[in-house]
Amino acid sequence: MANDRRPDDMVRITTPELADAFIEEQIAALKEQIGDKKVLLALSGGVDSSVVAAMLIKAVGQQLVCVHVNHGLLRKGEPEQVIEVFRNQMKANLIYVDATDRFLDKLAGVTDPETKRKIIGGEFIEVFAEEAKKLDGIEFLAQGTIWPDILESEAGIKAHHNAGGLPEDLQFELVEPVKILFKDEVRIVGERLGLPANMVYRQPFPGPGLGVRCPGAITRDRLEAVRESDAILREEFAKNGLEGKVWQYFTVVPDFKSTGVKDGKRTFDWPCIIRAINTTDVMEVTVEHLSDELIDHLVKRIISEVPGINRVLFDYTPKPPATVEYE
Repeated sequence: MANDRRPDDMVRITTPELADAFIEEQIAALKEQIGDKKVLLALSGGVDSSVVAAMLIKAVGQQLVCVHVNHGLLRKGEPEQVIEVFRNQMKANLIYVDATDRFLDKLAGVTDPETKRKIIGGEFIEVFAEEAKKLDGIEFLAQGTIWPDILESEAGIKAHHNAGGLPEDLQFELVEPVKILFKDEVRIVGERLGLPANMVYRQPFPGPGLGVRCPGAITRDRLEAVRESDAILREEFAKNGLEGKVWQYFTVVPDFKSTGVKDGKRTFDWPCIIRAINTTDVMEVTVEHLSDELIDHLVKRIISEVPGINRVLFDYTPKPPATVEYE
């Protein structure tokens, strides 16, 4: 695409008018780039890929094929939600691939964060390549890359599975219509494209999913502890009116254990770390301070409902120095 870099003088998209102008410009560029060919979209159900899907539907309609890969690292209920929203409500051409075992088997025993990200990213590309071979006329791969992804990759802070392109032996051309936008701009564009509010303002979720919230070698039991504690956190934030007001909130279950007591007996289980943060550009992040009552309630629920957890901690660290995710 013509816009490979965010222009230094680009006005921040803060109004419907600016968003409409961007959409019009991108749809024209997409039509020119894609022509009458087909596009394969990695549809996670997150804000970025959903906006890209809506934009592509407007630009090329049924030439878009959406693929949702369940890599086993999604949040509780997420694959079901993606199928409901996109296949049932939006009538998208959606292919669902359950690759849980495939991903987790490849990640077994891997502790290095960058290696984990590269395995997850590489496996994604392989899955899409396999799906593309089953379809005729696929020449493009659409991705929800945004500007902070590119900046962090260039700075060497972390690798992004959707910032760096495809292996040379894959004959796909990349389609990245929101790659020069910050997250807040993507949301405004999504609103103007007519996406439902609960999708546009859904909290962001990393491409490697819960894989970066399960530090160290991923095991299925610890991954399940992350998934269940995250579900409790999301449920309580919704009950307490924090959903949509706090930018991102999640749990992390690190790969070490500590001594505890339950029913008068010694336990040796994992801690669960809660992170709740706010930001506009993802480059700087502040911590959302929760009430003592809510923290007490979260602690009680997590230690009583999630197997393998015997401590709950709260992360008060802003960015910088801490990144959003733990890996």
